[in-house]
Amino acid sequence: MAKQISLREFQQGLAQRLREAQTEAEPTSRLGVQAGSGNWLLKLDDAGEMLPLPEFSSVPLTQPWYLGLANIRGVLASVVDFAAFMGGEQTVRTPDCRLLLIAERFHSFSGLLISRMLGLKNVQTMQPAEKATERSWIGAAYRDEDGRLWHELDIGALVAHDDFLQVGA
Repeated sequence: MAKQISLREFQQGLAQRLREAQTEAEPTSRLGVQAGSGNWLLKLDDAGEMLPLPEFSSVPLTQPWYLGLANIRGVLASVVDFAAFMGGEQTVRTPDCRLLLIAERFHSFSGLLISRMLGLKNVQTMQPAEKATERSWIGAAYRDEDGRLWHELDIGALVAHDDFLQVGA
């Protein structure tokens, strides 16, 4: 027979479990992507979707890294070549290229052109490294077991930054 508890005991137990859940450590799995020669780590809830590169329409008088607009299920999304935005070469479009849509919670219907998706990465298996830049959207840096450098990408800071928002040339 099931143990009976009062409503008060149930609520207190539930409140305790909620407090414990809120204090748990942040998940250590990140989505690994490559943009140009850089390796990037994104929090899973910052990435909306990963799509094969769709057709897009260029927009005149914009920055070279702003590729234009893509129709994603009837909604226009801005397409940014992330490697070029970071000051690198324009991304060569290959079958491995993907459009990483930014999560809807950021209210920025845009996507980043990335060279390829590298799968889930666990930052606990990586060693902290020195950050090479002070750009607000670049978080912690890590080195994996093969010595490759990885940077965390703060999507919220990226989509709020003036450099990302000013696409006009």
